[in-house]
Amino acid sequence: MFQDKTLTCRDCGREFVFTASEQQFFAEKGFQNDPTRCHECRAARRNRDNPNRAERQYYEVICDGCGATTQVPFQPRGDRPVYCRECFERNRNNQY
Repeated sequence: MFQDKTLTCRDCGREFVFTASEQQFFAEKGFQNDPTRCHECRAARRNRDNPNRAERQYYEVICDGCGATTQVPFQPRGDRPVYCRECFERNRNNQY
């Protein structure tokens, strides 16, 4: 249903990929418009608008579902599997 799209950032002018899983997330949240800024420019804008906000730390892990390298916003403890976004969504949909 969703396919990756290449968009152009309105701040820096670089192209970035709006992935199918990100599009699905936007649709689930009810967002009507595609993002107009790349991830880096969105983060810079958030930090500029709220300077007291702490930058989120990401940890690089190997997905237990497909073996791909991904980043997660929490430090894995090792007692539970860690999934990339696509495998997480697939597992979440199978549970319910």
